[in-house]
Amino acid sequence: MNKVEHIGIAVNSVKLAGEIYSKLLNTPVYKTETVESEHVVTAFLQSGPNKIELLESLNDDSAIAKFIAKKGEGIHHIAFEVDDINAEMQRLKAEGFVLLNDKPKQGADNKLVCFVHPKSANGVLIELCQEVSV
Repeated sequence: MNKVEHIGIAVNSVKLAGEIYSKLLNTPVYKTETVESEHVVTAFLQSGPNKIELLESLNDDSAIAKFIAKKGEGIHHIAFEVDDINAEMQRLKAEGFVLLNDKPKQGADNKLVCFVHPKSANGVLIELCQEVSV
């Protein structure tokens, strides 16, 4: 794993949270995107090398909706950049980590993603993400 790629924050409204974080970080939202497979709308902000992903649910059945219903708005996951997501998934499985998906999925911001179950990482949802070549 190379670096923390972003921190994901579950929110009720990407628009309202985007305004708050824009003021807080003194930087605008640079990208919004709908990720149909995850049933979310995302918004990204960047402050120096650090990125924040805001996630709003599109329906009551999404993982983000369930997270907010159980825990309220807040930090949802930490994402790490990887060079080869398939190799990293195999390495983590061999180390005994439980993955939430068997193969990489298309995520936001032109990334392939995979999630490590929070029970394998001290209660923290970990996202692996690899930039997709264009």
